[in-house]
Amino acid sequence: MDRRSIAIGKTRSCPHCRATILESASVCPSCQHHLRFERRSNRKVELPGQVALKVSGRFSRQEADSPGEYSVVVVIRDAKGKEIARKVIGVGSLAPGDERAVDLTVEIFSP
Repeated sequence: MDRRSIAIGKTRSCPHCRATILESASVCPSCQHHLRFERRSNRKVELPGQVALKVSGRFSRQEADSPGEYSVVVVIRDAKGKEIARKVIGVGSLAPGDERAVDLTVEIFSP
């Protein structure tokens, strides 16, 4: 597949995990399976041109006597504040003293 024939921003479904990914991706950002082997065609594996945002954090259950539940939600908005996408990334439970870590990275690729 020639990258020049792919429209910028066009998406497809990963054949491994069914996540919606960019059609230009050679590696799925969700399951990290290879979709195309760029090196066989003398191309380099695509690297992000810019890491626009990287956030890491931890959360835990502070109340010592009861378990709790959590939802990790990501919302994407345009410049006017209009919601473009909302995804529940994960849900789960936390026993007292449990801790979870979350990493969020936004990578921008050049066409």
